[in-house]
Amino acid sequence: DTALKDNLDVAQAKERLLAARAMTRSADVAYLPRLRAKTEDAIDPDASASFFVAGFDATWELNLFGRGTATRRQARGQLNGSAASLQQVRVTLVAEVVRNWLELRAAQQRETTLTAIRDDRHRQWELLRTRARLQLASTRSVDEAEAALAQADAALAEPRGAADAAAQQLAVLLGRNEPDPVWLAAAPLPALGDTSLTQAPADLLRSRPDIARAEADVLAAAGDAGVARADLYPRIGIGGSLVWSTNLTTHRRTRDNALFSIGPAIDIPLFDWGAREAELHARQHELKASVYAYRQAVLQGVAEVETALGQLEQQRQREARTADAQRALSRAAQAADVRVRLHLASPAEALDSRLALAQSAIDLTDATVARDLAFVSLYKALGGAPLPDADGDSKTADAP
Repeated sequence: DTALKDNLDVAQAKERLLAARAMTRSADVAYLPRLRAKTEDAIDPDASASFFVAGFDATWELNLFGRGTATRRQARGQLNGSAASLQQVRVTLVAEVVRNWLELRAAQQRETTLTAIRDDRHRQWELLRTRARLQLASTRSVDEAEAALAQADAALAEPRGAADAAAQQLAVLLGRNEPDPVWLAAAPLPALGDTSLTQAPADLLRSRPDIARAEADVLAAAGDAGVARADLYPRIGIGGSLVWSTNLTTHRRTRDNALFSIGPAIDIPLFDWGAREAELHARQHELKASVYAYRQAVLQGVAEVETALGQLEQQRQREARTADAQRALSRAAQAADVRVRLHLASPAEALDSRLALAQSAIDLTDATVARDLAFVSLYKALGGAPLPDADGDSKTADAP
């Protein structure tokens, strides 16, 4: 919620949507009457008289040959495209916030587990040093234990760096200068729980922003083609003017002059008609290209959803098998502790069991995060960002 409210990319997309909406409201202005008032001094060429002139000019281009409909399609296509871009930013933002939050918590969990492994390696090294002094272990085993301790200590750098990077990226996504210190306190992974789809993926695909953007491009291209077709025909309008003048060079009162005129205005394409026809052909080809792009977006969306569903199922199975392995190793570690307490095994055996269990905990954390990230990928593939607010930031027209 904070990211959707404060993220700067979302703010940019909202402003572009508002700009497109403002232009859509004025799409029909060109086909409304226009009135222009003017005043000027008119001087005769012989400089014997000077007049003050005031008047009004009015023009009204008639909405003929589908020009107005095409213009509205252009504006609506731009508006829908901006709304789709805003939705795309929201989808990406939500997915990236969840992704970085998961990676942050996973890195903290790995650091906690690796710290426990480092401590067990240290105890193992001390135990082997003691056995070596008692000539019950070789110096080689001590050196190997010391190397394993150093490697365990070095392994802590990776999760610490990953946690710091994820926290910094979260701050950027939330529009902040630095991470919140609360984020850096270790905490368990968030539980995603079981997920299920209540609709067919084909129905959910309609919410994908790239498909919505492709639909908007088709609508805008249809508008461009409509305008190009209308340009083949004359522009027909009505014009009128009212001009009033008075002589400024005489001091005696003279009769003021007024002139009123009204009539049709026709702009006929003649010598550039071939260029206009070529423009129409070009726009028609671009319309066909936008339709192909829309179909390609749908195919790409279906492929991404199918891939994401398959990956999610694979990661679920991986998590389940890893959890089974951890439960088995946990039972083995408990049995080793019991054997040590009964003096039937050495402490080294218990340490080995705990190290194996800790490594399985890291594997389970990685598997859980992989499953959660696969769900994030499915979320993005389905275009599943939150619905627009009630104020209608992402209001769009019907699909063409």
